[in-house]
Amino acid sequence: MFSQPQSSEHRGQDDLLSAGLGLAGLQVMLPPAFADAEHPTSAELRKRALWSNWRGIADLAPGGGYGSLYGSLESVPGREFSAFATLPGAKQPHRVLLQLPDQFDAHKRCVLVAPSSGSRGVYGAIAVAGAWGLPRGCAVVYTDKGTGSDYYDLDAGLGFDANGQVAGEGALAFKPEPASGSGVAYKHAHSLDNPEADWGKHVKQAAEFALSTLNTQLPQQAPFTFENTRVIAVGISNGGGAVLRAAEDETPWLDAVVAGEPNILASGHGARSLYDYGTEAALLMPCALPLLGIPAAPGLELKCAELAKRGVLAGDTLQAQQQDALAKLHATGWTDAALRAGAISVGFDLWRAVTVGYASAYGRYTHSAHPCGYRYAAMNPDFSVRAATAAERAAWWSDASGIPPGNGVNIIDAQPITDMGLTGLQCLRALWTQDSADAQRVKKGIEETRSQLPRAGLPVVVVHGTDDGLVPQAFSSLPYVTMAKAAGRDVRYWQVRHAQHFDAFLGLPHMAAAYLPLLPYVYEALSRVDAYLDQQGALPSDATINTVPRMGQPLTAEHLAIPNG
Repeated sequence: MFSQPQSSEHRGQDDLLSAGLGLAGLQVMLPPAFADAEHPTSAELRKRALWSNWRGIADLAPGGGYGSLYGSLESVPGREFSAFATLPGAKQPHRVLLQLPDQFDAHKRCVLVAPSSGSRGVYGAIAVAGAWGLPRGCAVVYTDKGTGSDYYDLDAGLGFDANGQVAGEGALAFKPEPASGSGVAYKHAHSLDNPEADWGKHVKQAAEFALSTLNTQLPQQAPFTFENTRVIAVGISNGGGAVLRAAEDETPWLDAVVAGEPNILASGHGARSLYDYGTEAALLMPCALPLLGIPAAPGLELKCAELAKRGVLAGDTLQAQQQDALAKLHATGWTDAALRAGAISVGFDLWRAVTVGYASAYGRYTHSAHPCGYRYAAMNPDFSVRAATAAERAAWWSDASGIPPGNGVNIIDAQPITDMGLTGLQCLRALWTQDSADAQRVKKGIEETRSQLPRAGLPVVVVHGTDDGLVPQAFSSLPYVTMAKAAGRDVRYWQVRHAQHFDAFLGLPHMAAAYLPLLPYVYEALSRVDAYLDQQGALPSDATINTVPRMGQPLTAEHLAIPNG
């Protein structure tokens, strides 16, 4: 089940939570440097991965309140233990990593299990679970849930070993089948495992790794079992979906679940897959947004006109085409609040990035067989394809978010640039709306990710921003909570006004003026659940939390308006 075990100590100027960087070090705009750009040490990679994952998840900007109003970046000494874990029948492993603080609370015996958000690597939930659990004396175990930044350079025949260092021999975190060709393959898209279908199993296997490690490292307190150890699963975004999938297990190994902004496909009214509404948004959202006061992107008039020519939009004028795009999005359940927040996903090309990769994952396609002709590679300024450099490759494990584009890896579109990407986007959309052999293959993979009910009696708290524009609650958490409550499950639901999907983007002034962070509510939900399990408090009641936008002011408790009950 577990292979390539690694262990390390982190004390003094190299702690568990931030590798000694602290808030000030994490706020620095440039990542910690490698002494040798082409051959970083494992310690350098770890520090940089922590820097990257903190900055990718939390709002650390001055005035945002992190570390003063909510959250902790105190130095936590301890040890780390990691391994490759493999599910029965899986082609590729997932990474698991346990952080064991020196001040582990032997009386409480608490373990948080935390899958990464998005497609991030094994430290992808450090700001979610580590920040809450480690200062409280809990052990925290992470999994990349079969995704992560373990890219594979097909040109060089190189991947990454257990320490995150470039390697071509021995056990690799990901080696594609076939391990030949040109460009770049990555685990989420090209594992041939459809990892999202097994996210709940990845979470449980990480918890099993935690108990096994605790038994070995703390023999005086052993045995650690699911019966005598408190296990709370917590995650946001894809990690939130993963912990809800883990909640389905009828075996009572979990004591509670906290899911923030979960990407979850439920059953019932309004439930939609991320692939469905993502491909829709990629095509229609750019043309609709100007009607909501969002500045038009360059070339918008040409793009909308071309969509009308192709029959995607109706109307002979730009205004008519924009109105049709907005009407179509409203008709499928998009709110204006979600659309406005979704503008940042348009600006960063996230809709295309997500759906190109997920099409490969759901259909279990190899890196050279994308049904719409996409692939991944480094690129020259003139858009010609080239091999990655050694320095680019060395930083992938620490710096990449787990899904290109980024870090020198680009999406290569099979169509000419004059196409504006529309043929590829239409092809991606057709994999959901049509019934070709490829569409059937992708939709089968999506159906494998559909959630079931949580275990009866398991406390579950779901927290979601009403303005989420990447994983709108109307398509995800709301149908899930409705389904679970109808079946009598104990699910509590906090809907947070003026919160969108990306706390990390709140460092941008226009985002900080309009939106509030979601992490304070996730931490508060963890605290309420923990107190409930200690029989010292009640689970939170359902609430729509009427927050107060900052409007450029420093964040205060009054802005957050966290409920008392």
